Amino acid sequence: MTDNEPREPEYQHQVEELEKLSTTAARLFDIRRIIGGLFTVYGVIVTIAGLVASDAEIDKAQGINLNLWTGLGMLLLGLFFLVWLKLSPTPPPPAAPKASGESPHP
Repeated sequence: MTDNEPREPEYQHQVEELEKLSTTAARLFDIRRIIGGLFTVYGVIVTIAGLVASDAEIDKAQGINLNLWTGLGMLLLGLFFLVWLKLSPTPPPPAAPKASGESPHP
């Protein structure tokens, strides 16, 4: 037995941990999560601004409550992205080849 043999399982364990972290990072920074979250938050803010709009603000927009309609649209778009993310999650990255000499190409 050489000194390299006992360390191999340790490296294997470290590689597996890094693969898990990579998968978590890929899911965390999925663009659908970022877009959905931002549109949902901004949609709620603009919708609230539309609900408390004065008659003078509505009259400026020729009788249309633009903040309310824009906020609802943003809210729906944000929720669409979040539902899409929930129904079709990010697939994990492909597994790295094992250290036993397997090649990544068939």
